[in-house]
Amino acid sequence: MKKLLALITGTALAALTLVGCNTPSPQASSAPAASAAASAAASTQGAFATTLQDVLDKGELVVGLDDTFAPMGFRETDGSLVGFDIDLANAVCEKLGVKAVFQPIDWNAKEMELSTGNIDCIWNGMSATPERQEMMSLSNPYLNNKIIVMTNTGITIASKEDLANYNIGIQAGSAALEAVQSDDVFAAIQDKITEYPTYDEVIMDMNTGRLDCMVIDEVFGNYKNAKMENKFGTASFDFGDDLYAIGFRKTDTELTDAVNQAILDLIAGGQAATISEKWFGTDIVLGK
Repeated sequence: MKKLLALITGTALAALTLVGCNTPSPQASSAPAASAAASAAASTQGAFATTLQDVLDKGELVVGLDDTFAPMGFRETDGSLVGFDIDLANAVCEKLGVKAVFQPIDWNAKEMELSTGNIDCIWNGMSATPERQEMMSLSNPYLNNKIIVMTNTGITIASKEDLANYNIGIQAGSAALEAVQSDDVFAAIQDKITEYPTYDEVIMDMNTGRLDCMVIDEVFGNYKNAKMENKFGTASFDFGDDLYAIGFRKTDTELTDAVNQAILDLIAGGQAATISEKWFGTDIVLGK
């Protein structure tokens, strides 16, 4: 599999920079490395919101997102941030009495962004994978989705096994990549996969013919494809359902519960359906 060494190196450097920014106490500077790391972690924990009350006190919820992921959260031509998740997050924050602050992040480093306190949650069509359920406090699923294979012009792929004959593009750190990696077919196709920082770059290489197909979220893929007058085809098989959820730090259960309740209130009041119909043409919000 082709690796994005520059991206991985950049992420590692970012992590080192974050550690380097913590000023150790005199005690920590003379202690073993493990103790110094613990002191730095404790110092970081006190620097950002760790409870629902912290969020209410500061009056804002910092939402981490990939701002190229239409129709969930993306930039209009004028640079404004729009999308289903943008509208839903704003409505939820209004219920909570705080302001939604949207922070674009490197999607492949989203867990680090959350754990270091750069953001309060990850909210951008994030899939509720088993790994993320272990690492985060996840909201209730609010949208259903599938991981599909979209094919380039003139390409027909009959089965997962046939993917071994084609060049495949996937976004690094995505649920689509995790779904493929956990599938039995992965060993046979891994050398055909190229990982990209964003799906916009995957689509660019689809358009140039460098890729034969891409594995992608159905909601996102169909939205992008419609913008291109349905240039790409869709294979008859898929890599399974893909429930969307919001990710919080593992200990932020009160905040998770408050957001869950706010979404239920929006569903009961009809606002969630209105937002869904605006972006998808129908009400596909889960939780009713």
